[in-house]
Amino acid sequence: MANLAVTYSHQGKYEEAEELELKVLDVRKSVLGLEHPNTLTSMNNLAATYSQQGRYEEAGELEVKVLGLHKKVLRPEHPDTLTIMANLARIYSDQGKYEGAEELELKVLDLSKKVWGLEHPKTVHSMNNLATIYVIQGKHKEARKLWMEMPNSGNPANLAN
Repeated sequence: MANLAVTYSHQGKYEEAEELELKVLDVRKSVLGLEHPNTLTSMNNLAATYSQQGRYEEAGELEVKVLGLHKKVLRPEHPDTLTIMANLARIYSDQGKYEGAEELELKVLDLSKKVWGLEHPKTVHSMNNLATIYVIQGKHKEARKLWMEMPNSGNPANLAN
């Protein structure tokens, strides 16, 4: 059921995905408990579906809950926790809450450097996300500095702004 829900989501069938995700979440909570990693994955998937539907308030509220549980169960430096933090930052950005997005992306970047190192694709992706948030806020100097720190930063496209 969970895989089918993800498939529906990838196909843009968000109502069908949401319906299945709610059922899967209910079953996982009952059988596995709220703090089980699979239950947390279901909650994250549902938040993503809400976000894809433009339901950012619901997505953000659920993702905040998921992030708190991830930090408790898997610890802040766990790769899945970093993914949840990045997801929440994106939701904040989609809502125009750039200061909140920036704060989370700074945490994600700091932890990504510790967990994976500077040259890991996920760390580079985090750097780019933060730089993009800087650009949106008009903080071009900070964005340029971050892009210059990125591995293979010689790409002139990174320096355009």
